[in-house]
Amino acid sequence: MGNVKLTETVLRDAHQSLLATRMRTRDMLPIAELLDQVGFFSLESWGGATFDSCIRYLNEDPWERLRALKAAMPNTPIQMLLRGQNLVGYRHYADDVVEKFVIKAAENGVDIFRIFDAVNDIRNMELSIKVAKRMEAHVQGSVSYTISPVHTIEQFTDFTVKLAELGCDSICIKDMAGLISPHDAKALVSAIKKEVNLPICLHSHCTAGIAPMSYLFACEAGADILDVAISPLAWGSSQPPTESIVAALKGTPYDTGLDLELLTEIKRYFEKIMEIYAPVFNPISARLDTNVLVYQVPGGMLSNLVSQLIEQKAMDKYDEVLKEIPQVRKDLGYPPLVTPTSQIVGTQAVLNVITGEKYKMVPKEVRDYVKGLYGKPPAMIDPKVRLKILCDEEPITVRPGDLIEPEYEAARREVDALGLAKKEEDYLTYVLYPQVALKFLKGAAVEEVMVEKPKSDLPASGSVTGEARAFNVEVDGEAYLVKVAPAGVSIVEAQPKAPVDGVTVPMQGVLIKYNVKKGDSVSKGDVVAVLEAMKMENAVYANKDGVVKEIYAKEGSTVSPGDVLMSID
Repeated sequence: MGNVKLTETVLRDAHQSLLATRMRTRDMLPIAELLDQVGFFSLESWGGATFDSCIRYLNEDPWERLRALKAAMPNTPIQMLLRGQNLVGYRHYADDVVEKFVIKAAENGVDIFRIFDAVNDIRNMELSIKVAKRMEAHVQGSVSYTISPVHTIEQFTDFTVKLAELGCDSICIKDMAGLISPHDAKALVSAIKKEVNLPICLHSHCTAGIAPMSYLFACEAGADILDVAISPLAWGSSQPPTESIVAALKGTPYDTGLDLELLTEIKRYFEKIMEIYAPVFNPISARLDTNVLVYQVPGGMLSNLVSQLIEQKAMDKYDEVLKEIPQVRKDLGYPPLVTPTSQIVGTQAVLNVITGEKYKMVPKEVRDYVKGLYGKPPAMIDPKVRLKILCDEEPITVRPGDLIEPEYEAARREVDALGLAKKEEDYLTYVLYPQVALKFLKGAAVEEVMVEKPKSDLPASGSVTGEARAFNVEVDGEAYLVKVAPAGVSIVEAQPKAPVDGVTVPMQGVLIKYNVKKGDSVSKGDVVAVLEAMKMENAVYANKDGVVKEIYAKEGSTVSPGDVLMSID
């Protein structure tokens, strides 16, 4: 027994869960000094989806964010969430990239690495744990908690024993969907405490409304650290509120000893911040919903699922997608729903609903998961689904990382050929997100503008008349063509008139590349293009045999459901 320590998540998981990971560094730095004075066990400030969001939406360098936060908060350990062999991306990376990334993260300011694997395959965590230990960082080995017919307290406990054997400094029970009941929290913490002599952290979300009670029961079983979020960014699909947990434990054997007055000052700052971010705050993410115990969608996935459905103009399918998620999860062997498996299951569920046919369209990442390239699924994948996705291909049984050729040097050469690297970290940014990073490193990325939702007395989007106008704008000697249109008028590049029966896209996304060119012969079912949608690569197939007569959309352009990419004669 003794004081319980707290990890504050406001700079990472809290805004990932409620604000689709859109908080900017400039809104973090003014409060950093006060956060640093509280006496938290750690401040979770990096990793997870923040890396992607920085370069994709905010036109920010994630490495600069890390350095700035470290400089502003020298007294409190900076913690990051690392997805094992996935790092901060959505696929497995080669060992040379994993090693370089962990080294650079530690050098730039990460003190605590919370390392996990989506399917609890320890082989995917060994290298990052080893390198972080070599960098003398604190490693918090995590077990991804979920409930399913194949997951048990004994199984989770055995996994934490393996983490301890790898030299982890603490253990995290990572309950990313807020599923752990008070009874199970107590049972699991007690079971781990019997086997492992390390501090235990419980991380949960409030989606089902039971996390604060589970926290208390975990404390009674001997939990040492709890994840919390300052109250304006707490509850819903985020963590329990910092102030509430501090107040609830005051005067008990688990008293945190933290200053509520100081926390109140911090709270007032984030109340103002939430006003700024109102346009990206979706009430669905903040809603209490015990149905999460059925569909198991974690916090960050829920806010992203909502924004993906809005992007696909399919928000009316929200309930249908939620019902489809548990079915897809069962088909794929009950993976815990946490990045990247949450994206894999969630995107497949969206595609099943949007296309109206199960597994008609399967992203590359889903195919790779079924092939075993993300690790061993907790249970057997439904044989019919595996056959439909893989045909006669056999899944792999070796450690997935062993099959990936070194990637770092090739990436370095590609970036150097374009003269885009200003520092070594830029090569890593490119390896992790080649498409998005190129735009970012070229300085062509645009900071997403948050627009207040239209008031009811304004005309609805699309009902405003007007036309787009083009201007040449020079910035620092670089000329850019900028198109401007009145609010509500979309800017669409004129494309050649496309035939109705051409090859179409089923969803909104960015056209990454064509696999064919005008004049090529294709067979029905050939992959003719690749579309990045919902952070996944999706193949676009030829709709008939023939010759590519015309190509209508450019690589790199954004396309919408039903847009015609090419005609085949």
